[in-house]
Amino acid sequence: MGAKDLVDEPELVQLLSPEGRRIDHPRYSLDIGPDALRGLYRDMVLTRRFDAEAVTLQRQGELGLWASLLGQEAAQIGSGRATRLDDYVFPCYREHGVAWTRGVDPLKLLGMFRGVNHGGWDPNENNFHLYTIVIGPPLLHAAGYAMGVLADGADTAVLSYFGDGASSQGDVAEAFTFASVHNAPVVFFCQNNQWAISTPTERQTRVPIHRRAAGWGFPGVRVDGNDVLACLAVTRDALERARSGQGPMLIEALTYRMGAHATSDDPTRYREDAERREWEAKDPILRLERHLTQEGHADDAFYAEVAEEGERLARRIREGVRAMPDPDSAAMFRHVYADGHELVEEEQKRFADYQASFEEGN
Repeated sequence: MGAKDLVDEPELVQLLSPEGRRIDHPRYSLDIGPDALRGLYRDMVLTRRFDAEAVTLQRQGELGLWASLLGQEAAQIGSGRATRLDDYVFPCYREHGVAWTRGVDPLKLLGMFRGVNHGGWDPNENNFHLYTIVIGPPLLHAAGYAMGVLADGADTAVLSYFGDGASSQGDVAEAFTFASVHNAPVVFFCQNNQWAISTPTERQTRVPIHRRAAGWGFPGVRVDGNDVLACLAVTRDALERARSGQGPMLIEALTYRMGAHATSDDPTRYREDAERREWEAKDPILRLERHLTQEGHADDAFYAEVAEEGERLARRIREGVRAMPDPDSAAMFRHVYADGHELVEEEQKRFADYQASFEEGN
């Protein structure tokens, strides 16, 4: 017996078809003008451009690692733009688009991936927590923070991100429990990009992820994660619901990770090209571009202007990263033991000799 035998196929909230046609939804409506639509388009294009530049920089040896968001721009920009300035956001490590909506300079994201800092920004300046590389814990942090918000009587909400793979972690279940029993004002946003590194979603859960919320006593909804308007409308509604004292909610954004899990990964070893081509037809940026063009809200001049802005951003990112200091390679050996350790010291010397060998070769 498979998942489809256990439950009916769930409704997918969609306000914009892949062809760019607006769709009415009885539960989630969105009144949005041309300026705001163009703003969402700009957000997604610029986010994709600096993300691509980060991938290139990693391939050139300027970054140690990078986790690309390619294909997930609508889920991140739509949900990020749904927040208020006084809301607090807890990302995982791929939420570069959400960081953009919170006003975090993209250059600050790359310092950690270069190894020159442990975060790169002050979380309290933008109410945007530092990245958490270990999957699962951000939800616990968010649930605890939301419980504090509730105790303070503040009129704010908390938004926390995780992936489909993280749904298998015990931390996620614990966060759901605490948020539910305390009726905390938190929205859990799952970017279901179909793959937890090389493990497909169907190996993670037998039922759609958003339906698991029912076991904790709060609602869940599945949204088209490649539809920026649907992600905006559903997240905005969920955050307002949380602020009004109705407790937590789970959003599952059905999207696709177009690139590798990270730059250390080779998705061709476990994914078929046909699968990617199928999702390319649902590209979130192309979808909104079609709508803007069909409705006469944007022309070639606008698209060219945004593309040029993206190139300027990429140049700034490239120059900024290359101006950063080299990582302190000896730092990983420090503070492993309070009083030092013979084996660690031996490993540090061996590593130093290895690095010196490159200089000798020059």
